[in-house]
Amino acid sequence: MSGGRSRERCTPCCALVIFGAGGDLAKRLITPALYNLAKQDQLPERFAIVGIDHNEKTDDEWRNGLHDFLEQLVKSGKGEFEAQNIDEDVWGRLAKTMSYIAGDFLEPDTYARLRDHLQERDRKEDLEGHAVFYLAAADRFFGPIVDALGKAGLADEENGWRRVVIEKPFGHDLPSAKALNARILKVLREDQIYRIDHFLGKETVQNIMALRFTNGLFEPIWNRDRIDHVQITVAESIGIGTRGKFYEQTGALRDMVPNHLFQLVAMTAMEPPTSFDADEIRTKKAEVFKAVHPLSPDAAVSGQYGPGEIGGKKVAGYREEPNVAKDSPVETYVALRLMIDNWRWAGVPFYLRTGKRLPDRWTEIAIHFKHAPLALFRDTPVGTLGPDWLILQIQPDEGIRLRFNAKRPGTEMHLESVAMDFKYADWFKQAPAVGYETLLYDCFAGDQTLFQRADQVEAAWAVVQPVLDNWAKVRPKDFPNYAAGSAGPACADELVQRDGRAWRPIR
Repeated sequence: MSGGRSRERCTPCCALVIFGAGGDLAKRLITPALYNLAKQDQLPERFAIVGIDHNEKTDDEWRNGLHDFLEQLVKSGKGEFEAQNIDEDVWGRLAKTMSYIAGDFLEPDTYARLRDHLQERDRKEDLEGHAVFYLAAADRFFGPIVDALGKAGLADEENGWRRVVIEKPFGHDLPSAKALNARILKVLREDQIYRIDHFLGKETVQNIMALRFTNGLFEPIWNRDRIDHVQITVAESIGIGTRGKFYEQTGALRDMVPNHLFQLVAMTAMEPPTSFDADEIRTKKAEVFKAVHPLSPDAAVSGQYGPGEIGGKKVAGYREEPNVAKDSPVETYVALRLMIDNWRWAGVPFYLRTGKRLPDRWTEIAIHFKHAPLALFRDTPVGTLGPDWLILQIQPDEGIRLRFNAKRPGTEMHLESVAMDFKYADWFKQAPAVGYETLLYDCFAGDQTLFQRADQVEAAWAVVQPVLDNWAKVRPKDFPNYAAGSAGPACADELVQRDGRAWRPIR
């Protein structure tokens, strides 16, 4: 079932099995999202949640631990869980659906006990055999868990549908992504696989399609005839924190580019689909990656943050963080220049940048339109025309801004860049969300529109593989090359300055 965005309420019944139920992802994002869906009455009517992890716990110990963690999030005000308090009635309804199994992901006995447990829950709650298996575990377990589900008969759909949600990272390069796809496709069909990217759960990202394809104002100018270039920025003010071991094996490019940034590229650059069918939309996205011109070594630059200051506080450099090598060559910043060789975008650069310890938490897609002719203003004080920008703000202040030139009041012709703003918070009353609510709902509904297909994943990795290969051969000699709190390394500025352009300020 490929599904589409125009569908009714999700399935009336299913089980959700969470592998890695005691991990950070399950506590910090999945559980708050389930709570928010329960509060909005958007969970299946007959529903069971089964947590699996290696720690020995009772059902009550697992439930109470999650409740305590939610309370900590509320009190601290940190993270993306925006509830003002925990509604105990809502939590009580959700907690009643929860049960826990302690088991090793690599032991066949775990899956035999899971199969028996699901059959028992099905008999009691009439779940019709439907189940979603959410792999919120470390990526080294993705293949083994899917293999074990297949051997235990848990992927069979004789008595109900079965779906598997796989978190990122989906591979660490092109060969590993291909190998993982081949492995899981021996057990599952493509329509059973939900490769998740939480960026696509954000309302502002989903709104890009509405902006482009429902407004006659924008689609006619969304091309190389009217657009000079596109800038996509995903900036983070935080460092790597306690994720040193993970980051030493990953780096900014693997962590952010083939998934988060490329999803924003695809939504911005894709051709209009003929329908909201999931496969139709995903095909259009894959075509974008396949049209990207092979990246040359000078089209990608990297950086690593050193000590600096953010918000008036001194912060350590990357090499001073826990579990990081003192001479680490791992990048915490990357900038790319993409060229898409198709009729819509030929000759239009897409500049991408992402990094840690930048001045602010800031994600935007900025579309720079070509200048109008200046000849009309030859005999006026106007010397230059300011740039026209359409800015799609993804976080933190979700909205859309249009910048254009207007005459400043007075007796002479003086121009000033002005802005028209649309802010989601001002226009819509939004329920609190962590970004996973829509994605979980779509898993239950069988809608794969916001999830990546195998060819999308492989096409994205194929774009960055030449960069990974080049960086593996050449160890950076200038790291750290930007101070924490700055806008990034000088080489990133040079990347766009070569084309006579400049980055937009962060914040």
